[in-house]
Amino acid sequence: MTTRRSYNQYCGLASALNVLGERWTLLIIRELLMGPRRYSELLSDLPGLGTNLLSERLKFLVENEVVRQTDVQGTGFRLSYELTETGLRLRPAVLSLARWGMEFVDEVAETDVVRAHWGFLAVEAMIDTARVGAVGESYEFRVEGEIFHIDVADGKARAVKGPASNPAMVAVTDATTFVRIGSGRLTPLAAMVTGKLSLEGGIDAVLRCCELLGLEAGPAQTAAAGVAHRV
Repeated sequence: MTTRRSYNQYCGLASALNVLGERWTLLIIRELLMGPRRYSELLSDLPGLGTNLLSERLKFLVENEVVRQTDVQGTGFRLSYELTETGLRLRPAVLSLARWGMEFVDEVAETDVVRAHWGFLAVEAMIDTARVGAVGESYEFRVEGEIFHIDVADGKARAVKGPASNPAMVAVTDATTFVRIGSGRLTPLAAMVTGKLSLEGGIDAVLRCCELLGLEAGPAQTAAAGVAHRV
């Protein structure tokens, strides 16, 4: 086993931090929660993390059976990393941390990087299960080539990769604007006015989506004027 520092405390939280508490580890978990990733993909989407440190972190996670290597194509040449069953159980905790962390998201700096696929976990984290409505419908998001949606059915809401079959609302924006809206630094209405967000769908669906995600939509009458109703 790779030698790592330990808190030396007989406690579940301390034991979890012995595995996950090193810098970059949870961000590697974030990437793998969206599916298997090759080493080169992880390195590309975690700018600032050097190859030696990534290799060390992955080795440690594999040794602790949080991550495993998988041969996605069956060739033995393009190995990927994926979460084990133990690793997948981190999903609720990571989503809770992401939701909590939105309170601390500041304005984007020149040195900050953002990836469109992070929006999927952001949406999943923002879903407020207490605000799921009775209407069965879906809301689609298109963020710089990444497409995902929320499906509401039978009183439950879930985030799904890929396009919706018949979305009641379609939102198109860039990754930075998406994060700013999610953190509450920019309302959907303000983003529409500045041309950073386009919405297609009925105003009622838009407002239900905002309610589900805990977003301040702005006055309904004003928002309605900027939403393109689908024919």
